[in-house]
Amino acid sequence: MTTAAGTDSWAIPPLFARLVDDTSLLQPRATAPGVDAVVARYLSSRDGRYGGLVGQLVCPVSRLSAVVTELARSVPARPVDVALVVDTGLGAVPKALSTVFSRSSLLTPRTVETSAPPDVDAVWLERVSEFVPEDVMAVVEPRRPQAGDVPGTTAWLEAVRRVAEHGCAPKLRCGGPRAADVPAAGDIERFVEVVAGTGRSFTVLGLRDIVRPVDGPPRHGVLNVLVAVSRALGGENVAEALESTDGTALAAEIEGLSEEAVKGVRGILSHCGVDLEPVPAAQLAGLGLLA
Repeated sequence: MTTAAGTDSWAIPPLFARLVDDTSLLQPRATAPGVDAVVARYLSSRDGRYGGLVGQLVCPVSRLSAVVTELARSVPARPVDVALVVDTGLGAVPKALSTVFSRSSLLTPRTVETSAPPDVDAVWLERVSEFVPEDVMAVVEPRRPQAGDVPGTTAWLEAVRRVAEHGCAPKLRCGGPRAADVPAAGDIERFVEVVAGTGRSFTVLGLRDIVRPVDGPPRHGVLNVLVAVSRALGGENVAEALESTDGTALAAEIEGLSEEAVKGVRGILSHCGVDLEPVPAAQLAGLGLLA
């Protein structure tokens, strides 16, 4: 793959450009790092050698004031792309956006993200859209049912389709504090195929690995999801990509993607919320995917 800046060895290949969002502030407060540590790490990563890999700082609305205070103290070289996560009700969104827009030297709003009821419909989605400006993407996470709930899974996928067709970006939760937060590979496969069929983009939350680990509880990897999207667009075996633990093979498949294929993948998968420290440049470089 060519890089985003020609032959610059520090450039990030387009497939990974601004892919990785920092979701540290979504962790439970009892175990999460402080806002000062998160902001310092984010700015250091964004302005460092592999800064082109870094996407948004994901910020719950309830913690926005603390983030603004810390950014004002830190004086970033350029505004931080922020994803606002609604955790205090949709009614808090206008004030949060007003705060962000009033501090344009510190923050640029990119997405507003919220969970949705299982029976999400056009009326509910239109209400969300009313709170989100046209130049900010609304990201909606329909609640996924418990494993084994076949009717619930069918309803969930229909909700995902409605979200995408309404013009919002569906969110797929791939990890979290509970084992139930990790979906089965089959659920991810169906989610990806539904969204790819609409031609809309989606985001992923809760990835902890670059490649699906061999041992331990099932977890999903960034490369697995990228290859899964590529295969869904090409009508190939998606399940095999999601279940692979062979990082070398996944990396080789990624390196073989054409420029058009890369654009197609990133047109569907816009951001990955990754619970890794630091930004996973070392792992990608170890697989030959970064210089």
